Amino acid sequence: MSQAPNDQATVKKDGVPEGLWMRCPDCGAMLFRKVVEEAFHVCPECQYHFRISARQRIEQLVDPGSFEEMFDDIEPTDPLKFVDKKAYKDRLKSEREASGEKDAVVCGKGFIKGRPIMIAVMDPTFMMGSMGSVVGEKITLTIEAAFKLKETLPLLIVSCSGGARMQESALSLMQMAKTSAALARLDDAGGLFISLLADPTTGGVTASFAMLGDFILGEPKALVGFAGPRTIWNTIKVELPPGFQRSEFLQEKGFIDFVVHRKDLRSEIARLVDFCKK
Repeated sequence: MSQAPNDQATVKKDGVPEGLWMRCPDCGAMLFRKVVEEAFHVCPECQYHFRISARQRIEQLVDPGSFEEMFDDIEPTDPLKFVDKKAYKDRLKSEREASGEKDAVVCGKGFIKGRPIMIAVMDPTFMMGSMGSVVGEKITLTIEAAFKLKETLPLLIVSCSGGARMQESALSLMQMAKTSAALARLDDAGGLFISLLADPTTGGVTASFAMLGDFILGEPKALVGFAGPRTIWNTIKVELPPGFQRSEFLQEKGFIDFVVHRKDLRSEIARLVDFCKK
């Protein structure tokens, strides 16, 4: 498996490479990085699922050499000339340099265990996977491609996002309706939509396409909700019960169909595609 962006080991003065070890944020165990990478970026002690980039996700899910990227020529602009602590155009530039991506989603088509599929994967390494106008446009184009090809293909969207991108204001919020409308057209065409929720899936992404799947899968302990725990506490001063907004809690309440370990995702997605062909 490839390493996370900007995560290459460097060498100390004493000749011992840095970056060989990492600490699990869940259980606190010190882990040999190579072991974690070989285990699909999952902690071998507590099964904590580390956040991974869109490219790493695609490498894990899609058959080797089968992914064909699409819509990669679309780039964000700064239509509102947004300035907070930093100008939005400067933030976009630094995020591109840090992540190697033009925006927070990678889209295309490929095969999962020999099954052809359209896929859109959100990237938490680019502005925490926030959804702006480019993310919404690329996801919409991927949805439309799933039913505009000669053969309607299954669609997989992997959500990992902090929500709508505030630097684009209403332009980002428009993407909620646009993506949802495209999914309605896919449904009318008889298409299959599998939604995979990774940690975190929050805000406008949760309130739109992420929760519209024919099948909704969640990675273990993924945070899924509209407002996060800190926002809820700061707003209404309510302490949330243990496990609230986690995948297992949502499955218990009927919002998620399956909680699936990362190592089993390829097999589970292929199984669902085959099931819907019967």
